[in-house]
Amino acid sequence: MAIVVKYSSLLSLAVVLIAYWFRSPDSSVLDDRLDTVLSSLLRAERKVGTNSVIRPRVAIGFGGCVDIIVDGVALLNKIGVKPSDQPLHHDYIENAEQLSQSFAFFFPPGAASERFVVNDTLFSELVEASRELPGNRWSIGGNAPVMASRMALEGCDVLLGGSFSTDFTDILSQRITVAGNTLNEPDIHLILEYPTGATWGPYTSLRANRYIVHSDDHNPYLDSMEQFQEQLKSFKPDLLVVGGLQMMDNFPFKHGVRESLLNNLAQMLSSASPQTTVHFEMASFVDEGLMLDLLQFVLPHADSLGMNEQELPNLLSLFRGSNLTVLSDPNPRVATVLDQMRELYRLVNQHHHQDAGTGRPLTRLHVHTLAFQAIIVKRGSQWKNTMSATAKASLTANRHVCGSADIDLSKARLIMDESFSTSRSEGSQRIPLQESRPVSCWDEDDYEICVAPVLVCTEVYQTAGGGDNISAAGLVLQV
Repeated sequence: MAIVVKYSSLLSLAVVLIAYWFRSPDSSVLDDRLDTVLSSLLRAERKVGTNSVIRPRVAIGFGGCVDIIVDGVALLNKIGVKPSDQPLHHDYIENAEQLSQSFAFFFPPGAASERFVVNDTLFSELVEASRELPGNRWSIGGNAPVMASRMALEGCDVLLGGSFSTDFTDILSQRITVAGNTLNEPDIHLILEYPTGATWGPYTSLRANRYIVHSDDHNPYLDSMEQFQEQLKSFKPDLLVVGGLQMMDNFPFKHGVRESLLNNLAQMLSSASPQTTVHFEMASFVDEGLMLDLLQFVLPHADSLGMNEQELPNLLSLFRGSNLTVLSDPNPRVATVLDQMRELYRLVNQHHHQDAGTGRPLTRLHVHTLAFQAIIVKRGSQWKNTMSATAKASLTANRHVCGSADIDLSKARLIMDESFSTSRSEGSQRIPLQESRPVSCWDEDDYEICVAPVLVCTEVYQTAGGGDNISAAGLVLQV
């Protein structure tokens, strides 16, 4: 019997060794590949850095909120919202049925979305349920505060336009100066997060993302703009960033109020010094009237645009004269995104020339996707360090989503193709992903394009605010 046990143990050991022998090389090669990509991206990021003596000065508006981050499926289950068998897009949310239909529309593809809740009772119920939900987290929210916090962390001095409570401003970086009113009660946004493979009734999410609902009172009115503009004169920023305008999306303004607010914003942007670059951060817009207003009042004054893979075709469809694209491919190929970026770059500048050169030409375009970062910069423009900025944006994607400044390769993977075409056009160049030089840059027409793979975080801490952190990190090295 002892002999049987002895040989049985030896056989088990042999099986384990053989399995390790055959598995180890593939695992080792994969680990080495990720390690090489990471070290190469870090080296590219470190090629340039912010000057500790002369720090970039960045002004960012508008608004902000307190984010309550919860498990989206758990929240809907808690308040009794059942999965709808009719996934539908709604411009805004009036009742629980529309919330169910809207969540069912965006949840399966894992597409980020943000909607205004016009029903105060429903929103209050969601807030109270979120407060009671185990594992909920509270954080600074809103495009402007999130970008401001990232830029301060990266070494910038920041002027932030927004109206906040004292509790809110007390936790901001000392490098951030706030221009705006003091509120007793800040606006609250509910961030319904979900991981890859999450299930809700018959639906399964293809990728991690979030569905955001809000019912703001302050942010849609850009109520810090007057104080912000006043302090801009003495602050003299190198970069002026505008975000948070999606809070106007489907908000019930009185007639003419939104247009008046955006006209005031346009006047502020047009008065910015030529030495100050202007960046507009896109978001999830579904109100076509608002988008047309942005084309008239905001885009003509922006040197730079930032957006994700959903927002790019949405904006592009407006320039083409077609309906807004509410839901696009959540995992587009590089060639598809680059073609869309080229077309948007061309159309925006064509629009600029048709307006007799008023405003500013577009000289920078940054699109962030789950799998890769892509930046177009006009040659000879004031934007610098494009390769390093693309690498930094890529690294920041992992750092933010994983919730750690240090990148853990056991929680990362590459999902970008081994090689990519630079265009969907026949005969276009194909570029291999080189682990030792993962950021690919090349010249076309009057601009440079850089593309970098993302070490996608596999253990998601938070997706909300990802685009803002990524865009802000990329801008830091280009100012």
